[in-house]
Amino acid sequence: MKRDQDRQTSIDRMRYIKNKFSANMALLAILFDVFYFVSIYKTDVGSYYYTIMIGASIIYNLVFLLAAFLSSEGVKMYDEKFCYLMIFLGIMQFVRIFVIPLRAVNATVVISKVEVAAMTSGHFLRCVIYLAVSGICCLLGAGVGIVRSRTLKAYMATLGEEVRRD
Repeated sequence: MKRDQDRQTSIDRMRYIKNKFSANMALLAILFDVFYFVSIYKTDVGSYYYTIMIGASIIYNLVFLLAAFLSSEGVKMYDEKFCYLMIFLGIMQFVRIFVIPLRAVNATVVISKVEVAAMTSGHFLRCVIYLAVSGICCLLGAGVGIVRSRTLKAYMATLGEEVRRD
């Protein structure tokens, strides 16, 4: 009885408080993406990184940062459609592992007649961790956001009210 009343109270509180967990997960995903961004773009191994692929990666990074920030604001207000955007962004973070880091760790560059790895295995591991943690944060925030937004929507339906978008 007490537990049900506490659960009912916590659901009722959702009408007045924001979904900070999901929003913070999106912001944490941005932080780890920035770590990846800095890690990749500070690398200077010959001319390996001066390609159209890096240009496309920079543009995607900007789009990711903007979309993740927009998602953080949307999920904060229990808007379920932003959770699906976060799922897409999370999946794309895992896909990105196979684009630049995997290709770079398997590539070599000739500098002063010496073959040098374009990316060391340690640097590759660090990039994979940054992208994986960023993706996990997006997926975790989206999952919690979906559950909470549906819970709030169902509760508001029992009250006969629309979900407020303050």
